[in-house]
Amino acid sequence: MFSTKEKLIRRTGQNSVGRYDFLKLLINEFQTTASKDAKEQVLANLVNFSYDPINYEYLRQLKAIDLFLHILSEDNPTLVRFAIGGICNLCLDPINKAYILRNQGVQLVSSLLNSYDEGTILSAITTLISLITPESVNDIISPEVIKCMINFSNSTNNRIKNLATIFLNDYCHGHGIEKMKEKADGLLPRHAPQVLLKV
Repeated sequence: MFSTKEKLIRRTGQNSVGRYDFLKLLINEFQTTASKDAKEQVLANLVNFSYDPINYEYLRQLKAIDLFLHILSEDNPTLVRFAIGGICNLCLDPINKAYILRNQGVQLVSSLLNSYDEGTILSAITTLISLITPESVNDIISPEVIKCMINFSNSTNNRIKNLATIFLNDYCHGHGIEKMKEKADGLLPRHAPQVLLKV
């Protein structure tokens, strides 16, 4: 359930640690800890906070979007899954969406379509859908992305298959999909996810 600032004050009290300060502590801990487990736990907490719109402004001020975008290129698949989950939550806000688009968000998110992690792929597809605007549509509905979505639409994983099918049916008309489908056997990598990590 989303909070209002008034409800938040009633719940935490005027003298409690403020939401901004708490989020700042989390980000500082993530950046300073050497523990892999601690990083994963702290990032999971940040992602949970990114679900509530009352935190959007705080997270922008603390450059959490930059942190999430940076983590998308990390080697740790758990951190990447959490980070794309945070981006997926935050891009529902128009200000956040514009920021993500200006900061190579489409390229970074699209690169995750090659992941073997189910949660990462689902969040990446959902994020791409959320990032579609009249200005960004041609970058997002690229031949490479369409090929991935056609591939996913043949996956044995029903969640990925269904989401990819929605992407193709709702957003890709007029982008030569039928011709691509005809050439799919020769063009697509054999990466329709069969067994995906569930950590």
